[in-house]
Order: sequence, then C-alpha cells, then structure tokens
Amino acid sequence: MRILVTGCAGFIGFNLCQRLLAEGAAIIGIDNFQTGSRQHVRELQVLKNFQFLAADIAQPLPSIDKVGQIYNLACPASPPHYQRDPIQTWKTSILGILQILELAERFGATVLQASTSEVYGDPTQHPQSETYWGNVNPIGPRACYDEGKRAAESLCFDFQRTRGVAIKIARIFNTYGPHMAPDDGRVVSNFITQALRGEALTVYGDGTQTRSFCYIDDMVDGLIRLMQSGPDVTGPVNLGNPDEFTMLELAAQIGAVLGRKLPLAAKPLPTDDPKQRRPDITRAKQMLDWQPRQSLTAGLPPTIDYFRRALGLDTAKVSHG
Repeated sequence: MRILVTGCAGFIGFNLCQRLLAEGAAIIGIDNFQTGSRQHVRELQVLKNFQFLAADIAQPLPSIDKVGQIYNLACPASPPHYQRDPIQTWKTSILGILQILELAERFGATVLQASTSEVYGDPTQHPQSETYWGNVNPIGPRACYDEGKRAAESLCFDFQRTRGVAIKIARIFNTYGPHMAPDDGRVVSNFITQALRGEALTVYGDGTQTRSFCYIDDMVDGLIRLMQSGPDVTGPVNLGNPDEFTMLELAAQIGAVLGRKLPLAAKPLPTDDPKQRRPDITRAKQMLDWQPRQSLTAGLPPTIDYFRRALGLDTAKVSHG
C-alpha cells in the first residue's frame, strides 16, 4: 500500500509515518515546514520506502504517484502557530483539503481528514459528542482554525455525496508525547519546558479550565483504525482520552513526575479559550473498537524524557513509577 501523509514533519504526522513504515507501507510525505521539523524528515528519510516532497498543499501540488490512502494532517494546530498567519491557516484548511480531495477522486483513494476538537469551540455540551454542532465564535482570533476545520469537514462530505470520494473524519483532541515541539505552544509542552528550565508555569485564568490528554501512540492507533474501517464508517469520530484534568491538576502531575512543587504564574485567559474539553468516545469504541490505553500518569515520564533531550538538558531519565 502506497500512502500519502501531508504534514509528515509535524508531531502526529511524524509518529504516524514511523508506525506505517514499520508496518510495511510505502509513504509519500509532504510538508512545507511552516511548523514541521526538518529533523523529523531526516529521520524518516533513512527508513525504507519513504519519499519526501517539500510542498505547500495550498499551492499547486507536485507530481504524485498514485496512492490508495491519504492522511491529511497539514495545518498548524496550536493557537500561537495558527494565529501567527491566520490567512495561511485558512488557505491550508480550505484550499489544501480541496486539492487533496481532487487528488483522491483522481486516484480512487480514501482521505482521512485530521479535524479537531476545536470544531466544538467553547462547548455548552459536556462531554462533547459528534452530534454536537459546537459553539464557535466565527470572527474571533481562533476562527481561522476552528472555522477552517469545520469548513474542511463540510467539503469532505460534499465530495463524498456528489463525487463518491471515500472519506474519514477524525476529530482529534489534545495529544501529547515524544517528538512534540518544545515551542508547540499548547499546555503540555509549555508546562514541561518551563518546568525543565526552572521557570514558573504559565497558568491562564484561574487554572480550572479542563482538557483531556491523549498519548501519541494511542492517537496513531486510532487514526489507523479509522482509515482501515469499513466504507460505512465516515465519521466524524472523536479520538481522544476522556480522562479530564484541570490545568492545575496537570501542573501537579508534572511536578509529581519531577519530584518537586512547581511555581505558577497567572495570566489572563485568552479570548475564546474553551473552559471544558472532554471527548465522548462512544463512536470510537463501537465503530473502531478503540479507546486509549495510556494514562496521563504513564505518558508524562517518556514525554518529559524526550523534552529533556530536545532541550539539551540533563538526559537522566525521570521516574516511570
């Protein structure tokens, strides 16, 4: 099976490529390095059956050999990154998926669109199920990503209904683990890098807002299961860990791994920052026989180990107990 992975140099894309290559797939990876890592591509290029194309999916695509599956992971995913150039975020979300869907139509390929829990906005339903239409501010600073992903989902279903393109929609909730960028800008990377550098952890608002954190190996497993599901499974399907933590609880867990109490620094809550985020994964359980296996307690130590190496700090492993 030849598979196209856009955003292959990103956090989830890199881990997905590693897994697919280990399982014997041939991968064509695309990335424009807007937020992806060149080191990730170098590591993939030494593996068998990986081909890299430097390209922006919002621009005319280079010549691509026929593929049977396409994972579309190309788009900045953290607020600091997607807000840095919101117009480019729109282009990647809309023009990018349009070109990917047209490519899939030409090849007869299946497209898995990496959507996001951000389509639910600041939710009034908790936990969030796939039938919930969301509470998104369409003119706020997060809208380039939230509404871009919502529009991309809509376009996928229009291609399915009118042109018969096979689609899968994954709504990805907060994901963490090794190979996450130290400057990712989301709370897990922020807290860990600040803690390792001896800085106070930046807590926005009163720290009682919640998130649910899925370890990267579980997320990759969910994506592959969704891609391999039957033609009747289109999604959207929530992929995430339903264990819910406040920001203060996350800080305490990281402190427990490091063996010390971590100082906190309060800042105002950003505009439209969701107060609660927790996936209802009933569909994933029923349709994919999938649920996360790794707890936050088990996933933080290897993640912190990775960040130590990435930051060039003391490489002594933290306790995995």
